[in-house]
Amino acid sequence: MILNLFRLGSNPALVYRLGILTALRALVQGMLLALLIPIFHALLQPQPDFAAAGPWLTGAAVCLIIYWLLSAIATPAGFAASIELGDSLRHRVMEHVTRLPLGWFTPDQKARLSRAVTVDTTAIGHLAVELGSPAITATIVPLSIIVISFFIDWRMALVFAAIAPLAFITLKRAGDIASKADEELDAASTELAGRAIELGQAQIVLRAAGQAESGSARMQSALDAHRDVYREGLRKSMVPDLTYTGTVTLGFTAILLLGAWLLTSGEIGLADAVVLLILAVRFMEPLGVQIELIGALRAMDNAVARVRSILDTKPLPEAPKPVRHIEDASISFEDVTFGYSDAPALEKVSFDCAPGTMTALVGPSGSGKTTVTRLIARFHDVDSGTIRIGGHDLRQLDNVVLMEEIAIVFQDVYLFDTTIEENLRIAHPEATEEEFAAAARAARLNEVVSRLPHGWQTRVGEGGAQLSGGERQRVSIARAFLKQARIVLIDEASSALDPENERAVAEAIANLSSDGRRTVIVIAHRPVTLAAADQVITLDKGRVVEIGSPEHLRQSGGVFARLFSQYERARSWRIEAVEGASQ
Repeated sequence: MILNLFRLGSNPALVYRLGILTALRALVQGMLLALLIPIFHALLQPQPDFAAAGPWLTGAAVCLIIYWLLSAIATPAGFAASIELGDSLRHRVMEHVTRLPLGWFTPDQKARLSRAVTVDTTAIGHLAVELGSPAITATIVPLSIIVISFFIDWRMALVFAAIAPLAFITLKRAGDIASKADEELDAASTELAGRAIELGQAQIVLRAAGQAESGSARMQSALDAHRDVYREGLRKSMVPDLTYTGTVTLGFTAILLLGAWLLTSGEIGLADAVVLLILAVRFMEPLGVQIELIGALRAMDNAVARVRSILDTKPLPEAPKPVRHIEDASISFEDVTFGYSDAPALEKVSFDCAPGTMTALVGPSGSGKTTVTRLIARFHDVDSGTIRIGGHDLRQLDNVVLMEEIAIVFQDVYLFDTTIEENLRIAHPEATEEEFAAAARAARLNEVVSRLPHGWQTRVGEGGAQLSGGERQRVSIARAFLKQARIVLIDEASSALDPENERAVAEAIANLSSDGRRTVIVIAHRPVTLAAADQVITLDKGRVVEIGSPEHLRQSGGVFARLFSQYERARSWRIEAVEGASQ
């Protein structure tokens, strides 16, 4: 356990201090047990020799005082260490993930991060203190007793020494089973938590289907799986646990029988027999506790491993002398190839985007459009080729400078559960009222706010649920204006928007590209956005198949022309559907 905490590298001074205090307390216990030998030899006689026992009793009293002092120091130190250890771990994890590439933050990884920060770090801090002391004591005290028993009778010492490794072997087996069971139960619990969240989010659908009480089939399956995993874990643990308990019980029985034989045969005296009986009880007591600790210890080790796996994730490499100033917002792809773990996403992609222009990325689903924008924001590094911003290799840029120069408008905009104003000012907290108002007007966000009962102080709900998709995109575009970033990456929402929001979002995107210093790249789905682009890059299966102006590509009859016609038909259907609904 202590080695795992050291490998975690979180505040080793705390681990040292706790380990040393606990070890000293255990050694003092061993000394007290050793002092029983001369004390009982002096007192358990026909005529007790109190004078001979006096120095040893004084030594025992000193040991008790030392033990009490160590306990007085260790107890409050343990509480403080538990809090400090968990807190330092949380800070370390959060500090580390801020340096990880944005591509790391997949839904699964975000779930791991949430669990590590809220559950695992707290459990490590708590269990390290709560279990550390008895675990160390349960190791040092039996070893001390083995040494002490050699001074009484070597045969009894050998029995003690034989029990320890047998108990360790069976305990390790029980611990391995407990560790595996904890991992399986953790996976089932994570799945169950996800389904519970899904159940809460899908209440409208479930109630409409008359399944509100029973929930979805996935929820029922997760509940059944969790119960089965828990039951199977108990079943697997039963035999190893009983084996360990049986080993300890048989060992204790063997010690009693040997002690009784040594006493009745005259091999040892009454004083030694009493001391051996006390040693046997103190030897078996911590061993008996170990089986209760092992499951929790392995659970803590698993928590340490989960936190360690996040801390072991390497950030993207940083240049030894990073570029801290970008002359302009030009973007160039030079034979860029990149692939995720399963398949290549881009192959030999090359294009240029000049400052003051808007480039529209089009192509069928899976063609690599989103990958292009993620590589510009350095979610990942390219496998081969080069991406240049302002003439500099993207990998040579200081990451802070890069993030200051880039604004990203995601398709699924996430807003914090606070006011619209606070969500907007995240981009530039020190912005003046004039800058704030200008950004709102340019993004057509002021129109949305004017309709809300509390204006800028309206809370948007979790994730921005109180606003429509188009309204959330306006907030995100306003952030880009307020941030005054020279590179804006937009993943235009492909879901159906009402005509008002469609026009407002398209106009806001056009306003972004009107700044001659700014380079805008938009994954476009709407004819009105495509028509406003300076150039269109058509992607198909990770390759660039067309580059040119919208009008030129429409006349060429290629992939873009076909996609443009599809977009126009889809837009016409949406308008007809809205008009039909209004009538």
